[in-house]
Amino acid sequence: MDALKSGTDTLFILLGAILVLAMHGGFAFLELGTVRYKNQVNALVKILVDFAVSTLAYFLVGYLIAYGVHFFAGAESLAQRNGYDLVKFFFLLTFAAAIPAIVSGGIAERARFGPQLVATGLMVGLVYPLFEGIAWNNRFGVQDALTAAFGASFHDFAGSVVVHAVGGWIGLIAVLFLGPRRGRYQKDGRISAHPPSSIPFLALGAWILTVGWFGFNVMSAQEVGKMSGLVAVNSLMAMVGGTLAATLAGRNDPGFVHNGPLAGLVAVCAGSDVMHPLGALATGAVAGVLFVRMFTLTQNRLRIDDVLGVWPLHGLCGAWGGIACGLFGQTWLGGVGGVSLGAQLAGTALGIGVAVIGATLIYAGLRAVSGIRLDEEAEFEGADLSIHRISATPERDAGR
Repeated sequence: MDALKSGTDTLFILLGAILVLAMHGGFAFLELGTVRYKNQVNALVKILVDFAVSTLAYFLVGYLIAYGVHFFAGAESLAQRNGYDLVKFFFLLTFAAAIPAIVSGGIAERARFGPQLVATGLMVGLVYPLFEGIAWNNRFGVQDALTAAFGASFHDFAGSVVVHAVGGWIGLIAVLFLGPRRGRYQKDGRISAHPPSSIPFLALGAWILTVGWFGFNVMSAQEVGKMSGLVAVNSLMAMVGGTLAATLAGRNDPGFVHNGPLAGLVAVCAGSDVMHPLGALATGAVAGVLFVRMFTLTQNRLRIDDVLGVWPLHGLCGAWGGIACGLFGQTWLGGVGGVSLGAQLAGTALGIGVAVIGATLIYAGLRAVSGIRLDEEAEFEGADLSIHRISATPERDAGR
């Protein structure tokens, strides 16, 4: 029976890892559809190579920081319990690698390729696992301190804060260090529109992410015996709430419509195991409106050129999810209980703090040492030709 359980759990978490791995294709196509034609190839290449760098950084350093576990042992030892520990690493790696995938969308069209890969290694190897270990492995006794202060620890079942808020706030810092794309904001106050290059590809990316998210959330149980249908239905309800709210708030704009379900899913990750489905619906709806309003404010009023809106989508909706868990997880709102709003506020603030400080150190250092932005000519030509020496549509460009 023990062998059957370990084999079943290994298969369960492996399927989750595969689903979340597929989400990285969603990140790629969401970015490809949003950027201009001259930067589509770069979007595809960045996500894949970032994942490869993330794997090495997390395997060699990050996983050790977060969980105190390394894999420098014989293969026979690693294969014990059907290799469950290795597959668990694979699953958690796909979460860690979401950090540079999130950042990629914010800094699109003007970031240098090499320095950004260095940033990816530092983010996934050092910054992300620091907070991951605090939230999910009680590193440094922070959770014990929160429990003593608020009566409950910080709860983030599937990463609203650990993954999304951290990634979104790192993305904001990266965008601020890079500055806006050339010509985006005119001196006379005008804003040059850079509409999505392909709504079908944008929609495809959003759908891939949405489907994979059910592995992201449900398989965060990490064992078959701990799997909960409540997590699945709460994810569904938050997705629906985010979609409808963003459709209304965004006045049927397809970019908002297809980011709406993602906003809802980002927000529900933290409390998907403790909320009532109606609480999850409300959480998703608030996230959908939050994304639309803050994306518009960021682009038009604050003039922060966050191409895919990763700060509103992941940074702010992720933070809202951490807080919403402390609200809708309460028994008086139909939740399971065992959560504290004070602990959720403190944990969310700590995650944001780690992200902002870590990202500032990384991007300030890289800007001083090597530079992080394409030169004016390369940016005008586009990242596809200037970095990869081919466009997404070479036949059309050649006039054939």
